[in-house]
Amino acid sequence: MDLIEKNVNGLPLLAAPNIPAVHAFTTRFGGVSEGAFASLNLGENRGDSPEAVRENYRRLKAALGIGKLCFTRQVHGTFVRPVTSADARESFDPLPCACDGLVTDEPGLGLIIFIADCIPLLLHDPERGVIAAVHAGWRGSVGDIAGKAVQAMTALGAAPAHIRAAIGPGISRCCFETGPEVPEAVMAVLGREGREYIDDPGRETDKFFVDLKGVNRALLIRAGVEPDNIAVSDECTMCRPDKYWSHRHTGGLRGSQAAVIALL
Repeated sequence: MDLIEKNVNGLPLLAAPNIPAVHAFTTRFGGVSEGAFASLNLGENRGDSPEAVRENYRRLKAALGIGKLCFTRQVHGTFVRPVTSADARESFDPLPCACDGLVTDEPGLGLIIFIADCIPLLLHDPERGVIAAVHAGWRGSVGDIAGKAVQAMTALGAAPAHIRAAIGPGISRCCFETGPEVPEAVMAVLGREGREYIDDPGRETDKFFVDLKGVNRALLIRAGVEPDNIAVSDECTMCRPDKYWSHRHTGGLRGSQAAVIALL
């Protein structure tokens, strides 16, 4: 199951057909930022104009009908934090927490995480009204942040079999070249199944290509999410620098796209 593209008030967004909650994966398009940040940059610490970033957020909130957003300082870890409206903030306000996943059952509160090659996950149990947004870098992925997000949702009353999941655009197997530490970590968390997500280009090099989207999908399934309830984007951020920001492609001179979800 792939994501679908839609245009909401001039804002190009991607959405998962299996998630009924308000949600979106953003692209580079639809904002007012300029230069290397053109145009819907949502990163506050990349060097962009604060006025432009605030306008970009205004457009995103208006398109989705979200009034409050909960942010986090992402640290490439595995902690998933329950949040409420008390954790909401405006752009450029101090960040309330450091973690890589947010979970809530509170209506009206949008959860947002940022990506520029890492893997974004959005989760929703429509029967119990619980959502999560997850930033899965390679360390978070092999640390099973996907499974920890399911556990955090379960603590708020969700049932894994009811959870709908979407894995958004991120660096794909074709471009995620790594040293041996990443495949070793994949094998450690998934065992023999991990081989399915690792390409070894040959004995001439110690480089590998790893499918982080596949790793996170496998870990969601292991946590109890039904395979048919998982949508996966086939787009690679490094292959499509015209549409998405890629940290690897730009060498770090970039903006940030986001994944956001809310119960309204």
